[in-house]
Amino acid sequence: NPSLTFMWNGDVCISILHEPGEDKFGYEKPEERWLPIHTVETIMISVISMLADPNGDSPANVDAAKEWREDPCGEFKRKVARCVRKSQEMAFD
Repeated sequence: NPSLTFMWNGDVCISILHEPGEDKFGYEKPEERWLPIHTVETIMISVISMLADPNGDSPANVDAAKEWREDPCGEFKRKVARCVRKSQEMAFD
């Protein structure tokens, strides 16, 4: 998922988790960023939304976004499957 963008280290890159205030790149509105009113539920809803509907316009992983846009059922899907298998193996080691 290019917007989820587990930047290959497991970090989740979504607006709701970004520092409060102005976005220096002008992409996110302040109200889309971290606010103290957020709960575990609102964060989980954001993660689920990101997984269900990736945002290829603002990817943390540009290469993944390109592959996802050009051929979501090709190399991108194969890489995701390999990543899932590797994660499963690591979880059970």
